[in-house]
Amino acid sequence: MPQGLNISSRDLRDALIGLVPNAAALLVSSWILADLEIDHWWWAFAVAAVTAAFDALVRPALRLVAGLAGAFTALALGLSAQLVLIMTALLVVPGVVFTGIDAVAQTLLLAALLAACTRWLVGVNDSSYLVADLIRRGESRRRRAGRQHRYDDPAGVVIVQIDGLPYPLLQNGIVSGVLPTLSRWVRSGSHEMMPWWARVPSTTPASQAALLHGSNDGIPAFRWYEKESGRLIVANRPADAALIEARLSDGRGLLADGGVSVSNMFSGDAPTALMVMSRAARRGDLGPGSAYIRFFFSPFVLARALVLTVAEIVKELYQGRQQRVRGIEPRIRRRGSYVALRGLTNVVLRDLNVALVAEHMMAGAPSIFVDFVDYDEIAHHAGVSRSEAMDALTGLDLVLHTLERVAAAAPRDYRFVVLSDHGQSQGSTFRQLTGRTLEAAVRSYCGAPQGRSVEETGDVEGWGPVNALLGDVLASRPKARWAGRRSPAGVLVGPQRSEDEEEERPELVVVGSGNLGLVWFPRRPGRVTVETFTEIHPGLIPGLVTEPGVGFVLADSVRGPLVIGPKGVRLLLENDVEGEDPLAPFGPRAVKDLLRVATMKNCPDLYVHSSIHPRTGEVHAFEELVGSHGGLGGWQNQAALVHPAGWFVDEDLLDRSVEGEELLYGADVVHQQLVRWLERCGARRAPSQEVFPDADIQDQSKPA
Repeated sequence: MPQGLNISSRDLRDALIGLVPNAAALLVSSWILADLEIDHWWWAFAVAAVTAAFDALVRPALRLVAGLAGAFTALALGLSAQLVLIMTALLVVPGVVFTGIDAVAQTLLLAALLAACTRWLVGVNDSSYLVADLIRRGESRRRRAGRQHRYDDPAGVVIVQIDGLPYPLLQNGIVSGVLPTLSRWVRSGSHEMMPWWARVPSTTPASQAALLHGSNDGIPAFRWYEKESGRLIVANRPADAALIEARLSDGRGLLADGGVSVSNMFSGDAPTALMVMSRAARRGDLGPGSAYIRFFFSPFVLARALVLTVAEIVKELYQGRQQRVRGIEPRIRRRGSYVALRGLTNVVLRDLNVALVAEHMMAGAPSIFVDFVDYDEIAHHAGVSRSEAMDALTGLDLVLHTLERVAAAAPRDYRFVVLSDHGQSQGSTFRQLTGRTLEAAVRSYCGAPQGRSVEETGDVEGWGPVNALLGDVLASRPKARWAGRRSPAGVLVGPQRSEDEEEERPELVVVGSGNLGLVWFPRRPGRVTVETFTEIHPGLIPGLVTEPGVGFVLADSVRGPLVIGPKGVRLLLENDVEGEDPLAPFGPRAVKDLLRVATMKNCPDLYVHSSIHPRTGEVHAFEELVGSHGGLGGWQNQAALVHPAGWFVDEDLLDRSVEGEELLYGADVVHQQLVRWLERCGARRAPSQEVFPDADIQDQSKPA
């Protein structure tokens, strides 16, 4: 028999094991559904086997069609083909009787539910079911080739961003064993972990722009008003993300040399970008449909994800009620769209990300950068280190285990880097402390200025990945150039505003970005100074700094940027303090952080920063979020970085300005380090051919 057709007994055993869960689910479905009958248990295995065979035969053709026609076609083909595939299997296998397409749909959903329950009962509640066939085929190819690794190819790199993970929480998770995969990597010595400093604004758009493109200049918060254009920019709106990337990209981003960007705000100049916000606004008819076929078409995969999404929604409703019953403080109202959003981010988007990353690992992509938002979204609403948030981290640790298994079967070696874009801090919101919003406070101290105002303090961050997915799908639909039609910024779901498209400028714009508030007076050109405020609104700054929950305000003056607190003023350029230093509670890096944002082109007229609780270290968000990030205080600036032990951090990149600490200061510096690592391991073209002598490094991206 030719070598390429040699099938070992281990291959047959692995394939049989892969059929067991589906066969068992089909058999139980026949006991429950009146419209489905399976005479004997072995016919259930036959149906599962025929389904798997048809899947293997049909999927390449569907992938080709979807690649030409786009993601919308992938979705439509996948949903319809699943029903046809299951129906065909039920028709060709003797001993099976069903009545109508309804019975097929019910079988698909019920079998997915039963398979999910079975995996939960046996304690295998991870994403490996998504890529089990990829892993089996990859392992089989390697066994037939008679070697475990292809050392003739440069190593690939998978960079996994766990959105919002604070470094202290990572440490706790590793020590406690809550994160077994990461714990094994660190304890074995294959990986090192270290903190890095997420500068103000400690937000995803600022950090990801710098991580992927090397700069975040001109990004003063998660959303901001631009006086020149009269627009409110919201970073996770597709059109606005595209605008931001166009300003920052030089064509040589982190992923420029054949990389893949998955579920990020920005592309990093990757040739392949999937569910990337900045690309969703301009996607053409030839969307990346082939990449989605595995998730949309594979039997029981999408159905299982939908079933688990409903389960996650029910779980959220229960956990939210438990917080109320137990009187846990601080807390916020966990209702409305967030309930559905948690189900989508923690199940559908997580599984889809895993499937997309695995596909490109098996295709040998040199570098992949993927963002998982699960933890960040739950921590915003439930709390930074509470059980719900820790469960999300445990689930992401299982994702790393699944990708580790994919790497062991991939055609090239892969190394893993795990990082976060910022941390998270916790505390009661400004509205909970004062009974009013920041805009209401500003208006009261301004004497209620006449004219229209814009307040943007709602939770829009979590809807970004959902809009990116919808953008990929809908933009590839024939004659559906939705970007700019459904809303000015291409928003499909979640909070929307179109005031920035109106001709008349508002009198006041107030934006919340975690515990950082931003205030503009758009009808006044340039940046309004303290001296001007003294003339036009003399009670504004003195009033704001006496508000409960406000630590200081940052404004411009004839002497440069001023930080004004209740009992003192700090001049940032002169590094001089009059009275009590308002930055004393915020650590030694506060001056450097604030001086940078105070000189940005898009800096607001006023930065309003929350106070920090002297005993708990809690901050106070200007959004209705119990966990927040954007400014200073707590864990929000303490981001995490886990990297292979042989990949040393370059001495010239370390910041030692704070005694007793050395770390990478700012996402732009982390970008420089990532670029150097990619160049040295061969995953990116470099001016020199220097590589790591790491052939003997036994890290966990390789099987023992």
